[in-house]
Amino acid sequence: MGMWYQLHTLFYFCWMPVYVYIISAIVIIIGAILYERKKTKPLYPLLPKHLNFGKRQITLLRTLELLNERKAKILLETGIARKGILQTRADGASTIVFGTWAKKNNAHLYSVDIDPVATQMAGEAIAHLGLNKYVTPVTSDSVSYLKGFDQKVDFLYLDSYDFPKGDTDGQRKSQEHHLKEFRAIENQLHDRSIVLIDDCRLPNGGKGKLVMDYLLANGWKIELKKYQNLLVKA
Repeated sequence: MGMWYQLHTLFYFCWMPVYVYIISAIVIIIGAILYERKKTKPLYPLLPKHLNFGKRQITLLRTLELLNERKAKILLETGIARKGILQTRADGASTIVFGTWAKKNNAHLYSVDIDPVATQMAGEAIAHLGLNKYVTPVTSDSVSYLKGFDQKVDFLYLDSYDFPKGDTDGQRKSQEHHLKEFRAIENQLHDRSIVLIDDCRLPNGGKGKLVMDYLLANGWKIELKKYQNLLVKA
């Protein structure tokens, strides 16, 4: 029994560190993931530091840099952020982000959405934040509206037709709709225009799959590819 006890003890002490290291590594990885998810990712100084823009922060920051560098004046968005500034991490609060930038840079944002409830809710948030002079919410089919838009567009943000994760037919319709939107406004873009597409890191290429294919085949290049895709003219 003494020999077996000694062998068991030796085995235990020889192998224990391996298990300890494995468990410690797992704990560290999980902790890092949880910390990253909880960490605030702001768009400061444009908006307060406590607002968390999560997975969209990197592309939004770069977009804001390009808007500044190129002195953009006409901004155009499809799919309005109905909750105003309340869901920065969930939906990006794009209407308020670009509307606030427009106010600080004497520019103007046009935001079109087919849902009148959405535009009404967003309109209330816009008014509450004093952005009325710089943001125009529009209730309309986005493709029809874009076809009739007669100003040169410095910045285009595509984020309209919802992308259903478990419905391939719905996914295809969302992708086709975003391509139709781009084709409808394409002639109003220019060599220094900026294009941002939301929800691209989703199944089957997300909202931007067909738009991306079209853009890359027609003289555009990827500036940044994350959850959102940011493109400029090549």
